[in-house]
Amino acid sequence: MTRMPTMLHTGAALAALIAAAPAFAQDVPAAAETTTAADAGSGEIVVVARRREERLLDVPIAVTALSGNDLAKQQAIDLSGVQGTIPNVNMVQGRGSASNANIFIRGVGQPDALQTFDPAVGVYVDGVYMSRIQGALFNLFDVERVEVLRGPQGTLYGKNTIGGAVNVVSKKPNLSTLTAAGSATYGRFDQILLNGYVSAPLVTDKVALSIAGVWDKRDGLVTDPLTGRKYNDRDTVAGRAILRARPTETLELIAAGDYTRQRTAATLGYATATLTNINLLTGASINVKPGYPLGRYDYRTSTSLKPGQGQRLDHWGGSLTANLELNDIFSLSSITAYRRLKPDYYIDFDATELQVADAFVGVRQRQFSQELQFKVDTGKLNAVAGLYYLREHITSHQESYDDNYLRLGAVPVTFTRYIDDDQLTHSYAAFGQATYDFTDQLALTAGLRYTKEKKRYFRTTYTVLAGAATAPFVFPNSLPAPFNADDTATFDAWTPSATLSFKPTPDTLLYGSASKGFKSGGFNGRVNGLGDVTQVINGVTTVVPNFAPETVWTYEVGAKGSFLDRRVSISADVFRSDYKDFQARVGGGTTGVAGGSFPVVNAGKLRIWGVEAELAVRPTRQWNIRANLGYLNAKYLEFNDSRRAPAFSCNPTGNAITCRPAFTPPITYSLGSDYAIPLGEMGSVTVGGDMRFVDKHFLSVDNRAGLKEPGYYLFNAFVQFDAAGGRYYVRGGVKNITKTLYRTDGQEFSSVGNIQTVYYGDPRTWSVTAGFRF
Repeated sequence: MTRMPTMLHTGAALAALIAAAPAFAQDVPAAAETTTAADAGSGEIVVVARRREERLLDVPIAVTALSGNDLAKQQAIDLSGVQGTIPNVNMVQGRGSASNANIFIRGVGQPDALQTFDPAVGVYVDGVYMSRIQGALFNLFDVERVEVLRGPQGTLYGKNTIGGAVNVVSKKPNLSTLTAAGSATYGRFDQILLNGYVSAPLVTDKVALSIAGVWDKRDGLVTDPLTGRKYNDRDTVAGRAILRARPTETLELIAAGDYTRQRTAATLGYATATLTNINLLTGASINVKPGYPLGRYDYRTSTSLKPGQGQRLDHWGGSLTANLELNDIFSLSSITAYRRLKPDYYIDFDATELQVADAFVGVRQRQFSQELQFKVDTGKLNAVAGLYYLREHITSHQESYDDNYLRLGAVPVTFTRYIDDDQLTHSYAAFGQATYDFTDQLALTAGLRYTKEKKRYFRTTYTVLAGAATAPFVFPNSLPAPFNADDTATFDAWTPSATLSFKPTPDTLLYGSASKGFKSGGFNGRVNGLGDVTQVINGVTTVVPNFAPETVWTYEVGAKGSFLDRRVSISADVFRSDYKDFQARVGGGTTGVAGGSFPVVNAGKLRIWGVEAELAVRPTRQWNIRANLGYLNAKYLEFNDSRRAPAFSCNPTGNAITCRPAFTPPITYSLGSDYAIPLGEMGSVTVGGDMRFVDKHFLSVDNRAGLKEPGYYLFNAFVQFDAAGGRYYVRGGVKNITKTLYRTDGQEFSSVGNIQTVYYGDPRTWSVTAGFRF
């Protein structure tokens, strides 16, 4: 009953949007690049969601496009800045890291940064897939737009992604005109943000070069009351250079290189449950209390990490894109890319001054990808056929420091675990999608993809207990025969898609679609003993050395339209997803002196359905109104991990009202507006702001009370002065005006010391920016 007012409110809002459908549409009359904050332009948003330039209105996909101007209005510095502004999309900073991206779309995602898990939502930068969620929280310093595609993607994109795709499109060098932009920001917590961009033709109409850079530094938000040291800071330097050449009318070459460097203190969460340790003499768990007590969070928490034990990340890569027009019908594209990722993180999992579970994680990742596309455009037929190859080699060295976890009677036992692992992945795919226009109004799109992935995994781990090293556990060598030679797994799948679209008028679109998504299986990257890969199946103890793939079928109907000279617009869709073999890292139980067990099981079947609507209104040239609404109904049809011995559960308390999928807030909505006040020859002043709501949701598969966000509102506002001509501006902004405390992510290792840690979003912040553009 307590949900009834919220549901009635949401239903009324949704009904209003649907009732307005004949008069609204999705693509607001705003250009991708805007000359001033007061004038959003009069052009239409053009996207490349289907690997060709199209009006957003003409794309029969649930996709949201945010221009550089939109991102500035939302005061977004990195991808997490759009959290709460896209229906049914959760996009936050990942647990325990300054650069990890935790992205869920329509209840499908993968928050675990472990290298043996593939992301469920693909992040692409200029067509290049990023294999890891580490380093994926990109700063938005030279972005033309961000496209967020909801639902499975695979028949158009090089790497199959089961939940959706985030497509970051950089500004491309202008072949004929010199352009430049820059800004300097100062804000609360001594924030300093410097952005710069310049594009210059080297050979007019033939060759151009652009260079962009950012320096983002801010003091820590979190204070350790026991030491006074600051944590959760920002310190990023990043740059990108793009060389664009058009040697002939039919050939375009784009070479790009980027580098990101981060040096920060640790990212601390907050413990929400009483920690425990284990008495090795009795096997009993005993509560332990840190010096800083649990209670209402106030951006203070303690840690056992020492000075210098922070986070370092180096992430760089290069790509070469070639586009060749063979004739008026056929064209070829090639995207070749190489990337390296090198994060070194110290993480305090228990978020106290005790060493119940602290860790060092050093990762070394390299990836090479090659994509070839063959495109056909006959007018009635538009088609893309492609081949894709990805080679990823990732290694890690980990050390877990747990000196307050075990004890002999009253005597603490020092305990350190050392881990080295190595995974090599080869991914191959062939994909294609074709759209045939039967008439100017009716079109059919069909696509098919075949994916094959081969993974090889090796791991060795041992512990030093009370100064004595244990015998190492080696995967797969320590498993019983024949599994001791089973270090390789291969997964493949056919994933089709089909869409029927109808345009009653040139500026309205109706569509229905069905598509299948696939996420590869893999190996448990936390296997420390035989118990982590053992299940009891039909009463027989069985070794299961790897987990199976996930699949999802998504069915969707939607509508888009643009009316009143593109001053009012709307898009809306209804979808249902049947999600099978959900890969869950569940918690509970113990395995020997090493402590907790960390199984990964294909535990669940989910049914997810929802509604999404986006509205934009431009009553006058100076006034913009935008709103979106997402409703998500996600539940397990099955969560069956009883084959494990001992059994684990997403419902550890036995309360029948829990066991809910994580990161699936039932309701999300936002409302934003900005109004430009002309000042004659002086220029203009724009006043704007937005409100965002994210409903209650769990922050981990294990639905414990402390790992839950009860729902929150955020309020943000800005005012901007643009000088006449739009070349110079000054902006002041405030985020989280009401000082809302809200949780963004959770860390659950309840099988080790009852660890249940949450991470919080930023407190109220303010900033002042001065910038130029020409």
